[in-house]
Amino acid sequence: MKMMLRSALALPLALGLPSLAAAAPRDIRVSHACAAAARCFDTIGAALASAQGASGRDWVTIRIGPGDFREKVTVARDKVRLIGSGSARTRLHFDAVAQTAGHYHRNGWGTPGSATLTVDASDVVVTGMTIANDYDYWTNDALPEGDKNKIGNPQAVAFLADIHSDRIAVRDSALLGYQDTLFANGKRLHIEDSLVAGNIDFIFGNGMVLIERSEIRTRRRSADTREEPFQSFIAAPSTLLDQLMGIVIHRSRLTREPGVPDGSVALARPWHPTTRFADGRYANPQAVGQTSFIDCYMDAHIAPDHWTSMKGTARDGTMTDVFRPQDSRFFEQGSTGPGAKRRDIGMPRQGLGDIRAIKGIFFDGWRESDSR
Repeated sequence: MKMMLRSALALPLALGLPSLAAAAPRDIRVSHACAAAARCFDTIGAALASAQGASGRDWVTIRIGPGDFREKVTVARDKVRLIGSGSARTRLHFDAVAQTAGHYHRNGWGTPGSATLTVDASDVVVTGMTIANDYDYWTNDALPEGDKNKIGNPQAVAFLADIHSDRIAVRDSALLGYQDTLFANGKRLHIEDSLVAGNIDFIFGNGMVLIERSEIRTRRRSADTREEPFQSFIAAPSTLLDQLMGIVIHRSRLTREPGVPDGSVALARPWHPTTRFADGRYANPQAVGQTSFIDCYMDAHIAPDHWTSMKGTARDGTMTDVFRPQDSRFFEQGSTGPGAKRRDIGMPRQGLGDIRAIKGIFFDGWRESDSR
């Protein structure tokens, strides 16, 4: 009998299959009170590391208890669910900033390196969590220009959908930061019934993002911006021309923190990232950003022009090129609220505004029911 049992246990190894003992669990817990509980870890990072051995065909669910988790986390495995105990109870936070975060990134880039949560995989679900970048943006913003202590790269990402990501779903969660809160640098990211808060270009990137039934909250600056035409910018898409869809915000509420002035926030500005080409390093002319605001409520902080321009790197290396919203793929329809009134700045009248067509593009080959 013992001989038969040893043979049975050895069979997976003989066939080149993972052993039963080495198989990673499909359901894992994270808690500050694990004690000696099996399949329970006190950090999200340790739970994700334990899931690496599970079959890539299987979903792994990580259930995270209440509490603050100060970690910098990367999801690099497909088919992962991170399920918190509610955005008011489960908080993942870190405080990296672009100025000093380059060492966290594979290419030494500070902005993506600063992310609190990086998803570099497909079929990942984040539910019931707050994900925050706690860098003290406010203190730095308050310093006068020329102050030796003021850093020039205060971007601090809360959530990064990285270059290998696709079919990422965020539900009933909060993404909190200031400058560059949400970086869409992969394929598709769907956000539902959530809060995204920040101030400077806080939803940006070249990926496809669909945000629905959510709150988009502008946070105030600590610097005196009364002389500037805009205090903040909600979106900064860098969508490549061969991609129809960029950042779409649908049936959501554009709100503000106390202290954000009336008429001080633009819906979007066109970001042309500085890119290295055979003939030099300059703003990418193919990054003609796409963004649509469809059936959204807009509070009075939205500026009458709604859209604005953005500088980019010229071929001589200076930040002198100016990219206009009129030359971008910006569109809005069905806006309501005190910020919905807009001044005519000659924007194109046609754009990506049919939500059924948008969802046809976005969900092609993606059955969200598979991730629930």
